[in-house]
Amino acid sequence: MYSDKQNIAILTDLLVRHGVTRSVLCPGSRNSPISHNLFTHPDITCYALTDERSAGFFAIGTILAERTPCAMCVTSGTALLNLAPALAEAYHQHLPLVVISADRAAADIGQQKGQTIEQAGALSRFTNLSVNLLEPHTEADARYCNRLVNEALLALRERGGGPVHINVPISLPLFELTLEELPAQRVINAARFSADAEEIRQQVLEPLAQAQRPMIVIGQMSQNVCELVDMPALRQRYVVLYEALAGDNPPAFDALLEKFDDASSQQPFFPDFVLYMGGTLVSNRIRKFLGRCDASTPFVEVTLDDCPHDTFGHLTLVAHADPAQVLQLLASQNPQKNLSFVGRWNEALERVHSELVAARPAFHKQAETAAVRLLEETLDECDIACVRHYGNSSAIRFANNYCRHYVHCLRGVNGIEGSLSASVGTAAVFSRSIEFPKNVFCVIGDLSFFYDQNALWNSHLSGNLRILLLNNGGGEIFKTLKGLQQSPALHHAIDGSHSTSAEGICRQCGVEYMAAYGSEELHKGITRLIHEPSERPLLLEVKSSHA
Repeated sequence: MYSDKQNIAILTDLLVRHGVTRSVLCPGSRNSPISHNLFTHPDITCYALTDERSAGFFAIGTILAERTPCAMCVTSGTALLNLAPALAEAYHQHLPLVVISADRAAADIGQQKGQTIEQAGALSRFTNLSVNLLEPHTEADARYCNRLVNEALLALRERGGGPVHINVPISLPLFELTLEELPAQRVINAARFSADAEEIRQQVLEPLAQAQRPMIVIGQMSQNVCELVDMPALRQRYVVLYEALAGDNPPAFDALLEKFDDASSQQPFFPDFVLYMGGTLVSNRIRKFLGRCDASTPFVEVTLDDCPHDTFGHLTLVAHADPAQVLQLLASQNPQKNLSFVGRWNEALERVHSELVAARPAFHKQAETAAVRLLEETLDECDIACVRHYGNSSAIRFANNYCRHYVHCLRGVNGIEGSLSASVGTAAVFSRSIEFPKNVFCVIGDLSFFYDQNALWNSHLSGNLRILLLNNGGGEIFKTLKGLQQSPALHHAIDGSHSTSAEGICRQCGVEYMAAYGSEELHKGITRLIHEPSERPLLLEVKSSHA
């Protein structure tokens, strides 16, 4: 029987699955559930030693014997600090030592409880990675715990190898040993590829090609993926989902997912293999949708980052390779034999796209939607070379529905700040370009604009900056959050309600100002924004009826 503490069960199972089959155990009560699990597991050989200082070097000796990892388990308090000399030695010798420290519950830290110090990260200077587990109470907690342990054990092989520290908080009671067998845990593996295309083909691309329901998901990219590969051809062989932050002509998958009523309508669209690359995704629906995939579905991330990104909660392999290289290899592969799944997705996406194109939002009901759509349609008709910057929140979501071209957006941390400043910086570069002069169109919401208004307070402004300001009098996206409408704090403290106009700011900073309160003014303003020559930036402020 094993300890019923879920974080300990997750840790025990993953240690074995990652090849840690030796453990040194030091005495203590707080770590007793961990010691029990390690001692009980048939695949782990345990050695009991009393002095942590000596035990740490004993563990190093076992590693040196066969260059295989060893776990080192100590109780709470200063027991962990006694491992510092051994841990420093392991760090400088690049030895795979796993330090496991039991800890008090989070609520007990700093409360003058016995054998309690701040253990999390206490020895991080001498580890490849230090993680602090939580005590899971929900399925999401358990997935997070699983990811942390996987990340720590993967880090044993990073930087040429080295030690890691896993801190395990444990609440009372300690000694409920009721678990008959350990629940099987999801293992995240890692493969580090060189520029060897054949190796990537064998381990990543061939399993994708053999899948019956293959899907490629591309997050934000630093360059337009459609310039790297023939995207229409790729979308005939795989389901390829990406947003305007990654490339031209993004499929309207968020609008499609919104139409799914229940699990039965989603079922025919679930993939059996997912390849993910790039940065963040705007769509929350795709994260929820793929999070419901069967646990056996392989999820492979292609990234150059050291840290895996378990975006959908199902990551099974981190492929350390260049996403651009992998995309180019994908485009050179033979077509899929079974295209029914791809056809089902493409037909549904085309249908949703047609509905978006056919819908004509009225200004008095959907001013922001009407403005973004008109701007993008007019730019497409004119075929003007330009650069698009979209602000976060509602603005970038409009882009994913109505913009057919690659856009820039500060989605790294998805903050309100800096969207206008980044647009001004881009415009400053292109204003000096003789070979490639371009207008920069910034589509931005009111809170982002007013927060970053000092972006217009500089001497680098020129007439190639064109701003479409969507002013609805507050953070409109907050009003879509379920249940928040019931809060009396919504308009006073949460959504940033205001009655501010950009006219004064524009006058102060030398920006040509226009306003649209209706459809006719909107059409005139968009025409000026796109076509009017100017030595000064132009701004069109769209005022919705509820602003």
